[in-house]
Amino acid sequence: MTLGSARLSLAFRLALRELRGGLGGFYIFLACIALGTGAIAAVNSVSQSITDAISTQGQTLLAGDVRFEINNREATPEELAYLKGLGTLSATTGVRSMARLPDGSDQSLVEVKAVDQAYPLYGKFEAEPDQPLPTLLTAKDGTYGALVAPLLLDRLNLKIGSELLLGNAKLRISGTIKNEPDAISEGFAFAPRLLTSADALTASGLVQNGSLVEHGYKIRMADPVNGMRNIADRANKAFPQAGWSIRTSDKAAPSLADNITRFSQFLTLVGLTALIVGGVGVANAVRAFLDSKRTTIATFKCLGAPAAVVVVIYLIQIALIALAGIFVGLVLGAVAPLFAAQFMAQFLPVSTAPTLYPGALLLAALFGLLTTLAFAILPLGHAREVPATALFREQGFETRKLPSWPYLLGAALLLAALSALAIFTAYDRFIAIVFIVAIAAAFVVLRLVAWGLAWLAKRSPRVNSPALRLAIGNIHRPGALTASVVLSLGLGLALLVTLTLIDSNMRRELTGHMADQAPNFFFVDIQGSELEGFKTLVQGQAPKGKLTEVPMLRGRITAFNGEDVTKRQVPPAGQWVLRGDRGITYAETAPENASVTEGKWWDKDYAGEPLVSFSQEEGKALGLKLGDTVTVNVLGRNITAKIANFRKIEWQNLSINFVMVFSPNTFKGAPHAWLATLTDPSATAAQEATILRTVTNAYPTITSVRVKDALDMINSLVAQLATAIRAAASIALIASVLVLAGALAAGNRARIHDAVVLKTLGATRAVLIRAFTFEYLILGVATAIFALAAGAVAAWYVVSRIMKLPSSFLPDVAVSTIVIALVLTVGIGLIGTWRILGQKAAPVLREL
Repeated sequence: MTLGSARLSLAFRLALRELRGGLGGFYIFLACIALGTGAIAAVNSVSQSITDAISTQGQTLLAGDVRFEINNREATPEELAYLKGLGTLSATTGVRSMARLPDGSDQSLVEVKAVDQAYPLYGKFEAEPDQPLPTLLTAKDGTYGALVAPLLLDRLNLKIGSELLLGNAKLRISGTIKNEPDAISEGFAFAPRLLTSADALTASGLVQNGSLVEHGYKIRMADPVNGMRNIADRANKAFPQAGWSIRTSDKAAPSLADNITRFSQFLTLVGLTALIVGGVGVANAVRAFLDSKRTTIATFKCLGAPAAVVVVIYLIQIALIALAGIFVGLVLGAVAPLFAAQFMAQFLPVSTAPTLYPGALLLAALFGLLTTLAFAILPLGHAREVPATALFREQGFETRKLPSWPYLLGAALLLAALSALAIFTAYDRFIAIVFIVAIAAAFVVLRLVAWGLAWLAKRSPRVNSPALRLAIGNIHRPGALTASVVLSLGLGLALLVTLTLIDSNMRRELTGHMADQAPNFFFVDIQGSELEGFKTLVQGQAPKGKLTEVPMLRGRITAFNGEDVTKRQVPPAGQWVLRGDRGITYAETAPENASVTEGKWWDKDYAGEPLVSFSQEEGKALGLKLGDTVTVNVLGRNITAKIANFRKIEWQNLSINFVMVFSPNTFKGAPHAWLATLTDPSATAAQEATILRTVTNAYPTITSVRVKDALDMINSLVAQLATAIRAAASIALIASVLVLAGALAAGNRARIHDAVVLKTLGATRAVLIRAFTFEYLILGVATAIFALAAGAVAAWYVVSRIMKLPSSFLPDVAVSTIVIALVLTVGIGLIGTWRILGQKAAPVLREL
């Protein structure tokens, strides 16, 4: 056995022997590591359970092996023959429209889905009553069968057997939808589902030239593995002008999977914040533990143990305790999908069977281990540098001197590894980099806040109150709790302030400013032959309102400068523009609600090559510049236009806006519908209901969307997301509280000596309690001020720079932050102080 291995074996035996004494002082250490590791493991395990379910159940979620989607037109006979040659075909048609009662007294926006006899090719459609789908959709005496979401029954006060009008067709509600296998793959629905037959949709008259209709062609292949291979390339090569979007069962719901991944990344970063806050607790616990072991360390050194062996002894103990905390966190993370599945099973295709996700657990374990070592190495370095004689002589470690460079380098490398792991495992690495920089900056600023507070306390004028004078002295004296308290509470509190301000600003914008500026209604699928009559009707119902109408088509971007967009690396900020079809329009003059920032608008009588005006923000995200070409597939025809200018668009006012506005000659003669908005700030809810009812009854094929209803739905979604985010943020705050308690407990030994000496010199318990209360009040207020400032800046950046919404500081958040900080610091501080004040003087004085 070599000398090195012998020393390592000895260190391991001594470490295990010391651990027999219990985990006193390490319970907060364990809780911090378990909490942070558990949060990261739980978030990633739940995320992976959902994405795995989407991947493994792709055929059911897509209701086919492959899906071809064409917007605003049906497949041509040649295209249809090609699709039928791939396997068994099922055609569906989706459109938003208004369903209304036969007497015209009420109506509701619905998501209409028309299916054929072959639907679904995979999975099982379930309805109540439990009858075959063709039977439920059968037409009787000119009335077509329809299945609806239970929400529609509640909204219109209907029951099974009731009649409903859809466009020009009469429907009979034959049942309710229990399970629609491909609902998730078709994206988020803003309205209740209404499912009927293709014949019923034809009779409704909703599908006309320019109508916003999605035609889906789903195929069940005899050999899916080989059949899906390069299917998109083969289909686009056979029909380069088709403009269809193609999705295979291995990517049945890409938008859902991407959104889950993004959200899980955000929650993972919040969990990492809790873990890093816990890292401060690790450092405090290790420092206090080594301080309590100064006699043992001195004994080791006096008996000839090399400093490196002493460090290894305690490094092994810390690592073993950390592994215990990580194990507890992994157990919590492993069982999280089981609990989450009980709530998500009705919305998402998650399995309720027990399943482990090793990748998610390994990632959490790495985060936990790296955090522990990164924050423990510097206190170990301090223990190594102090000679045995100083350990016998001093009360504790002298931490003002930095440890030797190997420990500083080790800490730097471990922190770099932790940052690299967070960045390279992130969905959006830019956000992860910003997060790491923000955390590092917060630590630096917190240190500066603690230093500044101590500096001010040291130079403050002498006060008459003995208690206040003692409190101020405690803030700047050697070994003060200032840095520990500010670091412990500041980061978690700042995170809570940030998330609360973001949530509050979003809610205020949705229910206040945005709702005030937004139009009352959007009217979709107005045919050219209906436009003048529609305008007359609406202006008669709302004479004070402003009616704006624009032509509207649907198109999918297929290429930039001749390069296929699917081959381009597009940043997340621009991906939504390329996902599916976009609404497009043409105009002679620049829109009133946008301003040209680069280039110039075309002349009114322009008749040259097709030109396009592109949204500035989205264009820059896609890497576009003036003179670049954009190819858009509209109605099965590829049209290439040159970018003539960029526009700045205010999306938040919810008025009519388009990413792309083309010169009028681009779509000359092309069939299209019209889109209109009605803005009338003086309209009451009753007047809006009258307008909605009148328009729906007079023009049953026009879809009317009340903006307030859409904002209410979005606000409900934001509230649900905010609940999840606040739950994650509360973990960071709990970690902060644990670390704060640990920091105060670590300083209790020094406080005991101070209290005994002061009591011996005549200080009463009341004076000492006031002194400690003043100290904790000052620290709490200082920490709250930092959290407010840091949280406000972070929230302003997210709301104004990323979300592009107005941002404002909310006083109620400031008050609640200060209250939370004071309750935590004073409450936890006094709980520990009360035990200190009860110590008998004689045993303590004998140790001085």
